[in-house]
Parts: sequence; structure tokens; C-alpha cells
Amino acid sequence: MAASKLAVPKGLGAVEDAVAAKNKPRWGFIQFFFVLSVVLCVLLYAPRVFVLAPRGIDVVGFFTPNSSKGTSSSSSSGSSVLSSQSVGGTAGHDGGRLVLDNQVHSPCSSMRDHTICCDRSSVHTDVCFMAGDVRTGAASLSLLLFPPHDHHQHQAPPNGTSSTEEERVRPYPRKWERLIMAKVPEVRLRVARPEEEAAAEHRCDVRHDAPLLVMSAGGYTGNLFHAFNDGFLPSWLTVQHLRRRVVLGVLSYNPWWAGTFSEIISGLSDYHVVDLVHDKRTHCFPGAIVGTRFHGVLVVDPARLRDNKTIVDFHQLLADAYEKPKAEQQGRSSSTSSIRPRLGIVSRKGTRVIENQAAVARLASSIGFDVDVLETATGLPLSAWYASVSACDALVGVHGADLTKFLFLRPGRASLAQIAPLGVSAIARDCFGGPAARMGVAYEQYEVGGEESSLARRYAADDVVVADPERAKREKGGWGLVARVYLGGQNVSLDLGRFGETLARLHAHALLQRRQR
Repeated sequence: MAASKLAVPKGLGAVEDAVAAKNKPRWGFIQFFFVLSVVLCVLLYAPRVFVLAPRGIDVVGFFTPNSSKGTSSSSSSGSSVLSSQSVGGTAGHDGGRLVLDNQVHSPCSSMRDHTICCDRSSVHTDVCFMAGDVRTGAASLSLLLFPPHDHHQHQAPPNGTSSTEEERVRPYPRKWERLIMAKVPEVRLRVARPEEEAAAEHRCDVRHDAPLLVMSAGGYTGNLFHAFNDGFLPSWLTVQHLRRRVVLGVLSYNPWWAGTFSEIISGLSDYHVVDLVHDKRTHCFPGAIVGTRFHGVLVVDPARLRDNKTIVDFHQLLADAYEKPKAEQQGRSSSTSSIRPRLGIVSRKGTRVIENQAAVARLASSIGFDVDVLETATGLPLSAWYASVSACDALVGVHGADLTKFLFLRPGRASLAQIAPLGVSAIARDCFGGPAARMGVAYEQYEVGGEESSLARRYAADDVVVADPERAKREKGGWGLVARVYLGGQNVSLDLGRFGETLARLHAHALLQRRQR
């Protein structure tokens, strides 16, 4: 009865006229081709018109507008959905088969359809994959896989884990850190039992045409460094091959996270975010990934990805998210091409402050830079930070989370000088030095001397805290000392003569890059 309410496509009624015309002695040449074209149109388009979505199901697919993503079930009537098996040639598909695991040498990279496979080989993270009809169970924070009725075996490749038993995953890439992982909600995964297949609570309220990625907006992600290192970069590593045809199912979802990183979220997915904890509807997907890959601190290892992506490709995601239209950018660059190289100074508040920052800025200007002091904790959106940092030829700052914005610098052209206070040299290099170099950003690390540290005013010159930080860490509390004293209780006053040499090298590099462009 529902089909009778559909609008009849224009020209479809001409078929009846063609049947009546059989009693006529002859057809004209034009009439024959007209009827032939109508019949072909009916064959091509009638299936799309007359296939109806089941009652009570939201269909999110190629034949629905973008606004239908995540809408209520009442808007789905008359729509159809393409399964993962029918989208051959699109991103994330191999010969029509949905590819969930893009990591080479993974036990789950060749998993079978209608199975669950978990890769728990990493010390940093567990990642599970569900290939087939996946449905959410909001009440128990679970995902159920509904195999076809005639599918009884659920096998995974060697070294992966797969069974009809329940798998549990905390989707956050700090598996080794028990305290924070205990605060990450646990997601349960299993194959549905036969009696559950017809259960009303597992109907589809919202049907998506793209797989699900379950990630966390909790943990340490309120800190900018961890938001990228624990959140967005691992998520991009895991699903970039799907080219935004993935639905983000977020644990510990909160409006601040969604608003602060809205452009990056849109760069990862073309779909509305699903709050898996509070959205009580049953969402259905053609597959799911629970957890995210992790290659190292702000690291993208191209050898571990099928498509050999690098950190430069992640930078491109940021550029696509934040840069203004090309016409606007060309107008800006043409008007600023004759100015001096631009230096950005990341200006911290609270701890690890550059106490003689004004003198450093004057020195940089005398060397030949136009200086932009970038104040932190001002509430500016990341888009404004991207605009400021990406315009810099060089960026300078004391080690801290705000230096994560080096990701906004232009690869292969800009430079970064990180000021490493006493006791944090190795941490500074690991967090930003290696990643900057891999992104093609020229990197320098300025090691603060004892006389440049504010700790010299609190401790005697021969105290091990100032004289030998590495020994102090071994003898006086390791990470606790680092967090309390070297990170939480130290400012710097830079030696202008010595730091001037660093600034001169940054300036020379900027001039060389400009000549080569």
C-alpha cells in the first residue's frame, strides 16, 4: 500500500499507451524509439523509486540528502541504502569489499566477512574490527554483529582473536597506563545469538551506509597535545583510507570537545557524530572499528600503512580544515611577499614562562624578523591559531602542550626552535623534535643552562636539581620530580647572546627558503 503513494515518474504511463497501440497496423519510426526509451528508463529507475525502507528504520545512504545523517526514522520512507558490498571503487573498498583495517602485517587486515577480529599485539592500544551487520546496544554500551542466517563460522586469521565469545575494548591508545584507562568506558563486542536476531530491541532505528569508528574524547584529551597525540592523529591513522566515509562514535563526548575541534572532526568524517553513551537509539552499520592505531608520539609510520601516508598528509587534513579559499590566500600572499620573515613566539602563562620575552622579541626584530607574540590561554579558536602559525617562517617556544601547534607550520619550509628547560631535554625532543623533523620542519633544540633557569633562585648552584638533573631524577623521584619541579616549577630567562645564534640560524633558513620558492 505504501508503494501506491509514490509519485509515478514522468513518462511511465506511456507504457500503457504502447500496449494499446499493438492493435494498430504499423508503428512510425519515431514512435518506436520513443517507446523504447521509456521502457529503458523504467528498467533503470523503477527499482530506485519502488524500493522502500522498512518501517521504523532510518536509512542514511547515497540516495538521501546530507541532512538525513542521524535523523529520526520518520524521514526514511522511500529511501534505499547501499550495503558495503555494493560500493565498489569507492574509498576504503577493495573490489566492492569494505576494507576496515588499513595497517599492513596486521592479523586483521585479511579478516573474513561477518566476523570479529581483535589485534591486541600493541603495548599502546587494542583495536577490534567487526565486518558485517553491526548494531549498537546503548543500554550495555555494546556492539552486536548479526551474521546471515546461513553463516555459522566466525573465524579470524592467525594471530588475531575471533570467537562467538564477548570481546571487550577500552578505545584509548594508552593501554599501558592503568589509572587513565580505568576511566575510559569499556565497549563490548560479540556475535548476536540466534534468538537475538528477531528481538525488537535490536531493530535499526538509524541505518548508516558507512562503518563506525569508536573513539574516546576522554582520557587526557582536554590537553591540546593529548587531543592530537591520543585522539585525532590515531583516529586519522585508523580511518584515513575511508576518506571521511566513516561515522565517529564518541565516548566521553562533550560540547567543548565538539566545538573546539569541529573543523578537524569534519575533516575525519562527513557524518554527524554519534554520542554512544547517551544516544539510546539502535544505530546500524556495515562494519565497525573499535579503538585506534598508534605508531608513536605524533608519529605516522608510512611503512605500516597500505597507502604509505605520512605526517605531511595529516598536516594536509589540518590545512583543508582551516585554510581560507585559495583566492583569498593568493591575495594575502601577494600583499605580504615582500615583508621580512615572520617569527612566532609562543607566549606561555603560569609555568615555563620566558621571563625576558620582550628582550627576546626585540633581539629577533633586530636580526631581521617581523615578530608575532602568540599569547596562549586567550580562548582564541584553533582556526585563528592556524592562521597565525601557518603564516610564520619560524616558531619559537618553551616545551609545552601549545607547541603541538607546530603541526600548523608549512612542511618543508618553516622551522621550529624548542626551548628545553632543565630536566626535560629528552621529553622535549621526543614530543616535538622528532615529529617536526619527520614533517619536514627544520628543527633546533635550545638547551637551557642552569643560570638561565629560575630553579637557580630556589636551589644552590651545586644542588643536584640544578647541577645534574638526570641524577636528580634517578635519586629524587623520577617522573614525580619532573612533573613537580622541572615542568611545574620552572621559568626561563634566556641568554640573549647564545639564543641570538639560534635566531640567526632560523632567519638564514627562512631567507633561503624564500629564495628557493
